Amino acid sequence: MALFQTSVLNNYLKRQNAEAITKAYKKFAKYFLDTTIQQNIRESKEEQFQEGFLRELFVTVLGYTLNPHANFDLTTELKNEKGAKKADGAILKNGNALGVIELKSTKTKDLESIRQQAFDYKANHTDCVYVVTSNFEKLRFYVNNAVEFEEFDLFTLTQERFALLYLCLEKENLLQNIPLKIKEESIQVEEQITKKFYGDYSLFKRELYRDLVKLNIKNEVFRVEFNKEDTERANKNIKQNLFKKSQKLIDRFLFIFFAEDRNLLPPNSTVKILEQWNKLKELDEEVPLYDRYKKYFNYLDTGRKGTDKTAEIFAYNGGLFKPDAVLDSLLISDELLYKHTNILSIYDFQSQVDVNILGHIFENSLNEIESVNAEIEGVEFDAQKTKRKKDGVFYTPKYITKYIVENTVGKLCTEKKAELEINEEEYTKSRKGRTTAKLKELKDQLDDYRNWLLQITICDPACGSGAFLNQALDFLIKEHQYIDELQTSLLGGGLVFPDIENTVLENNIFGVDLNEESVEIAKLSLWLRTAQPRRKLNDLNNNIKCGNSLIDSKAVAGDKAFKWQKEFPTVFVEKEKKAFHITTATHDSRTSQRMVDYKVRELRDNGLNPKAQPIWLEPEDEILITNTIYEIIKEDELHVMAYNICGDHIHLLLVCEEEEVSKVMQKIKAKTARTININKGITLTREHAPLSTDSRGEKQNSLWTQKFGCKEITDEKQLWNTVEYIRTNREKHELPPLHISNNKGASDYSNNNKGASDYSSNNKGASDYSSNNKGACSLVPIEKNELFYCSYEHAFRTEYKGGFDVVIGNPPYVNANELKKNLTEAQYNFLKSNYITAKGTVDLYIYFFEKGLDILKKRGVLSYITPNRFLSASYGKALREMLITHSDMISLIDYSDKAVFPDASTYPVISILQPKRLEKYTILTGKFDDITKQVINSSFPSDKLNILDDSILGFLLNDKLEITEKIINQAESLKNIGKINATSTAKEADDYSILINEHEGYKLINTGTIDPYCNMWGLDEMTDSGKKILRPFLPKDSKVISENRHSLYSSPKIIISKIGLQCEAFYDSMGEYASINTNCLHSFNQEFSGQVKKLGNNII
Repeated sequence: MALFQTSVLNNYLKRQNAEAITKAYKKFAKYFLDTTIQQNIRESKEEQFQEGFLRELFVTVLGYTLNPHANFDLTTELKNEKGAKKADGAILKNGNALGVIELKSTKTKDLESIRQQAFDYKANHTDCVYVVTSNFEKLRFYVNNAVEFEEFDLFTLTQERFALLYLCLEKENLLQNIPLKIKEESIQVEEQITKKFYGDYSLFKRELYRDLVKLNIKNEVFRVEFNKEDTERANKNIKQNLFKKSQKLIDRFLFIFFAEDRNLLPPNSTVKILEQWNKLKELDEEVPLYDRYKKYFNYLDTGRKGTDKTAEIFAYNGGLFKPDAVLDSLLISDELLYKHTNILSIYDFQSQVDVNILGHIFENSLNEIESVNAEIEGVEFDAQKTKRKKDGVFYTPKYITKYIVENTVGKLCTEKKAELEINEEEYTKSRKGRTTAKLKELKDQLDDYRNWLLQITICDPACGSGAFLNQALDFLIKEHQYIDELQTSLLGGGLVFPDIENTVLENNIFGVDLNEESVEIAKLSLWLRTAQPRRKLNDLNNNIKCGNSLIDSKAVAGDKAFKWQKEFPTVFVEKEKKAFHITTATHDSRTSQRMVDYKVRELRDNGLNPKAQPIWLEPEDEILITNTIYEIIKEDELHVMAYNICGDHIHLLLVCEEEEVSKVMQKIKAKTARTININKGITLTREHAPLSTDSRGEKQNSLWTQKFGCKEITDEKQLWNTVEYIRTNREKHELPPLHISNNKGASDYSNNNKGASDYSSNNKGASDYSSNNKGACSLVPIEKNELFYCSYEHAFRTEYKGGFDVVIGNPPYVNANELKKNLTEAQYNFLKSNYITAKGTVDLYIYFFEKGLDILKKRGVLSYITPNRFLSASYGKALREMLITHSDMISLIDYSDKAVFPDASTYPVISILQPKRLEKYTILTGKFDDITKQVINSSFPSDKLNILDDSILGFLLNDKLEITEKIINQAESLKNIGKINATSTAKEADDYSILINEHEGYKLINTGTIDPYCNMWGLDEMTDSGKKILRPFLPKDSKVISENRHSLYSSPKIIISKIGLQCEAFYDSMGEYASINTNCLHSFNQEFSGQVKKLGNNII
């Protein structure tokens, strides 16, 4: 929402003293609208005008008293309650800061850049409610949190906008907390309006659907369904189709209601249609009301010219109003349509129902969709188990979407501006005395940034009603406005990039969702946010799509199968692969024509070294180089079909795009040279950071010639001849075989390249080296070492380049047990077979991490808000390993103790990742402040990510790393004492639920009935499926309990709760207890079994 709800704000504005506002505005205009003063302010430094700004605006215009005058309520440089930092200014009440003020000069164009600093000051003043930031030209006003604000352009401020500034900041208004009261009333009114509007909206939706079924179940448009043998299924299909059409029809009406109140359509269009229809009835010219609406829909699609009697209607189109054969053929009751369109059109979509309220409405309507679908299928509808809950779909609050967008899209924008060396101060300087070349350079910087901004791609793979996409849209629009502002400062005038909203929608915003209704709602929300008078709506069908983001097989997911590369061809481009025979030789081992022409050897070292000094690689060097090249092949997933190294040169058969060759060879030459130089104690070449002092040699050394040979292979015969030529090259040069370790680490490469051919088995005479060399069973001749090579099929398979710059979202929260119930067996097996993170019983959001990184550019950024369980739970191990190995974890922000999603029992965390770039970096971690909606930061070095077994990362959410490391260094790991297992799966816990009795069997406990060193069975009630049981038992004779579980439950063990702030565990020495939602340590090693018993006895 905006800072204030419009209707509430208008009520307060009406109650202001108009005469006082006019008087104050004259004072304001005399100073701040004076062009000479404005120019002087622009040329002033921050320190020069800070006090003058406070005096002219807050004292002269708004009525404050500035320190050191008696009874002052405004001061400069107020020190924080804790620490030595000072705010530039503060508004005081009873001597305490009620508001803090942070000021910069006009050279700071982006006020967003000083928001964090200002809110840090607020956090250090207990009673502070308000924050003001300003660059002397613009001013932002915040109430309590950093999400919503009002911004005022002081140099162009009209009296109407000044009235709002006066309401917010005039002395008596502020000291009486009027802005806070408006904010609180706004929240209440918005909640009331949302509730009332949703009630009317949902009633229309339900009654419309039932009316459509009643009047259209036998409509001829569904004749294909009539011919089906399964009439029951046919009826259900028709009903589902009718329900979807009812949603589309309501979307059309919502757009009209919104547009007629915002000057996009003639005002009161709906009322006039109803009036005209009534007149026709009176004239005995009755037509269905729906026909009148369809005529209006057609105008919105194709347009209508204005006349003396009729207003012009612009052709907004966008796909929403295109002819729809099914929808246009339907019959709808006049009474129903009249009643509901009349009720909804009465709402003021300018001051009451804004796009944010509609966002909440759209999210809530997903429950309505599930209710009707359940009705159609004839199944019971449980509001507590709606598809929205089963699918884990929850509305994401704006402060979350804002934080994620600012730290992903915003991060890339900041990096790009730094790369282009865009400095705001250069754009605010006077043009006087500056050269044309300098002005052009600055203009070109902005053009380059704009062009980059126009091609950035942002995707939400589970977009729901479009909360993240709308936030990204807002951010990009503001960034373009920022460019416009810098350009205006540089060149003068008021140039703005035209049609920026539509351009951003068309080029930058992408979304996918499994739910068709969600997709349509997301489109509508984007249309409503960007609609402008007399400007066509974007056709979003190419950007916002319905499909299964995780499954691309039609055989598995049917029509919902989603092939990302096919669906978004502007984002993913098929690679144009070619095969290249590449050779590179060692330094000075070859003589090029350039060396002859320029007498390179004759002239070097003043003529003292005219002879060639070729480098010859010893077997040790060849092995080092080969291992380094293998690591590059594995790291960059290169497609190498043949490789050999022959004393003073190497051969590669590389399959890639032509533009990739130079980059690959530059890396191979640089990294292998570095490896050899380090091994010989020689200083690294200039393209690398120097060695530490104690690692440096005495001189530099170049390993390879500057250039390399690259010959394109144009047919298959040439390809296989080249493979054979490279394979036998050592033999040709009469060199002995070079044997390379065929180790497990290296085998990962061949495992990741399905279809890799067994090269040695296809070549007669390929000896099994290991059989002839005792003790060398893991060594294989280089030309036969499969680890280097991929098959022809794998090398030339279809691949794509590109991807999204940013992937953001709130993936569905569905636990493993529910997931298996909701998916077909084929869908479940597809996920398990195609995702490396699918180890164990994983929750649905885990797959979205892997898919998100898969569709991300190499220099892109990903951010999700998800449950935090993947950081520590056993099912998250594969994901954690993938994240540590293949990504940089930029930040991890903990929201676990916040009610982010009131109807979701989860503990959310925001993760921000980028594909692996850095060896060492700092991970930003932090907690979220409820009031300010800001993050309180801390950090961890990335080399700590592997300090715990199984790559557990839960320590990132607290400040206990130091003590954790101390414990690890001084204690024995539990895995060395015995076996560690969960005591039940989620499915088993569900199955056990119906078996629980209060008579006999294993005593049953769960995490909630374990305290430190003891269990509370029989003392505290266990809650299971809403039931409370004091003495729960699990029958020992039940066939539901597997033999392995019987063996576990009947054995001595330490049972450990899964979630706890302290060690909550107890020793079950007699094997009496079964448990759910816990872990246990069992099958103790003989060395420790005595200690365990002793520990257990002491506890007892």
